[in-house]
Amino acid sequence: MRESLPILSAGGPVLVACSGGADSLALLSATIFELRRSDHRVIGVVVDHDLQDGSAEHTTRVVEQMARMGAHETASVRVSVDGAGIGIEAAAREARYAALGQLAAHFDARQVLLGHTRDDQAETVLLGLTRGSGGRSIAGMRRRFNRGDVTFVRPLLDVTREQTEAACRHERLDFWVDPHNSDPRFLRARVRHDVLPVLERELGPGVTATLARTAEQLRPDMEFLDDYAERLYDEAREEVDGEPTAGLGVRVRTSKVYPLGWAMQTRVARLAALEAGCPADELFAVHINAMAELLMHNAGGREIQLPGHITAYQDGDALAFRRTGSGV
Repeated sequence: MRESLPILSAGGPVLVACSGGADSLALLSATIFELRRSDHRVIGVVVDHDLQDGSAEHTTRVVEQMARMGAHETASVRVSVDGAGIGIEAAAREARYAALGQLAAHFDARQVLLGHTRDDQAETVLLGLTRGSGGRSIAGMRRRFNRGDVTFVRPLLDVTREQTEAACRHERLDFWVDPHNSDPRFLRARVRHDVLPVLERELGPGVTATLARTAEQLRPDMEFLDDYAERLYDEAREEVDGEPTAGLGVRVRTSKVYPLGWAMQTRVARLAALEAGCPADELFAVHINAMAELLMHNAGGREIQLPGHITAYQDGDALAFRRTGSGV
């Protein structure tokens, strides 16, 4: 797995998120080995979502295991997961990243390593296809992304789950199999255990690798378009007293965005809605497409009801937002 580990900046602590599963244990083991002669401190951290009986005891076992493996430090944190409105899986993910960011700040770490594999990537792409979520979802998980001052890195996206399990057996690491990963109540579990095996059987082996490769091919294009859209959004925002409008009062000039076409209209509309306070996990294509139409000239005074009790509307040559029910 050496070639899969990221090029880390010199020195400083590195957090490795570890659930006790094969993927994260293999990542922690490889990180400890590769950084053993460096100035990095490897810190193994566990996030307890408190969603299963015995989660506290499991967390304690994982912390003890990480210490035996040679992590310089270990830590754990319990989070509260509220799935109302966005579902338990999305809520757990958001709670996990928030907790990892807080732990990174506590240890003054700038990088957090995540143990997602090529299999996870393929599942993400397939889920994106079935949901009709567009290019952003089909492009899968990013190899690295920033949240605040912390960079999250996925070093194992070219490594299979079978390889991480083999690595754990070779290192005699007792890995945990999360029962949620085989619980048919969860869509990802059904994709993993029911859908992908059928595709591999009916279409031939290699479907998982092909799906992951599709994400890899799409990702640069999507990142280029998203970066361009962010620059355009900054240029298109109206200013008040020399400062760009922000928050619920953000206004975007349609004349700046409309000539650049639908790809930019949808992306800028999404950025504006997020700026105005719409929850990202509740903002769907139907909302974004409707807002993009407001970025066209002569939208006819239409209003769009958005998640988060926010209304988007066209005000002259601007896409504007207000609290739903507040009036113009």
